[in-house]
Amino acid sequence: MQETTPDAPAENSPVAVIENLEVAYHGRAGARAVDGVSLTILPGETVGLVGESGSGKSTIARCVAGLQKPSGGRIEFLGRELGKGSARGRRESRASLGYVFQDPATCLNPRMTIGECVAEPLVVHQKLKKAELAAKVRALLDSVALPEGTEKRYPHELSGGQRQRVGLARALALAPKLVIADEPTSALDVSVQAKVLELFADLRAEHGFASLFITHDLAVVDQLCDRIVVLRAGKVVESGTRDQVLRDPQEEYTQKLIAAVPDPRPDWLRSAV
Repeated sequence: MQETTPDAPAENSPVAVIENLEVAYHGRAGARAVDGVSLTILPGETVGLVGESGSGKSTIARCVAGLQKPSGGRIEFLGRELGKGSARGRRESRASLGYVFQDPATCLNPRMTIGECVAEPLVVHQKLKKAELAAKVRALLDSVALPEGTEKRYPHELSGGQRQRVGLARALALAPKLVIADEPTSALDVSVQAKVLELFADLRAEHGFASLFITHDLAVVDQLCDRIVVLRAGKVVESGTRDQVLRDPQEEYTQKLIAAVPDPRPDWLRSAV
């Protein structure tokens, strides 16, 4: 019997839906890294996952990306349930999702040139002639403000900020519908962080992708995110629009996170606590 392909989701349909997601700790009976998390990501919006270390932020991101298998619940991406359907359908889903890692070295092979690193997803998912591939790689590097000649260099020859720009270019290579950014600036110094975040915002505005942004930095989510989900010990503590969560927090844990931000603090932080 031939497998039917799900209809393409409508323009206003969620890009991703997470329902009662659970991830159990290995070797710890009953303990969960993620415990009943549900959230929805709409087209073009950025949802911020915030919380302290160990709150389950990155685990959720890996599950959405298909890098980790959940213990329970379901994840739907572009109308398809992850892990279900044909191999072709799963391949198409992977091509529609970009991932920006905290450490760009995670996705940059030290033995490959920058051009080869950026080209890799294009080689896997598209059939391009050599000249077309080179032109696409150059366009991607241009989009993240890396000069001509960068494609011939190796990862160790670039600064941390430059490597993260390469990671962004690689994540956008296949024009994804969703970009997951897992603490993409936490390893960078403050001045470089600001430039990378500004670039991320510009690329989102230009390409219109939705994003799941993982961070512990509340100033970052205030700058980038439309909605915010606050996590603690694998559970959702509070969620809402940026203004609801940051300027009128209802839960004591959220209030403590805001109060813990060191001065000098933006006006919104001072007024919220």
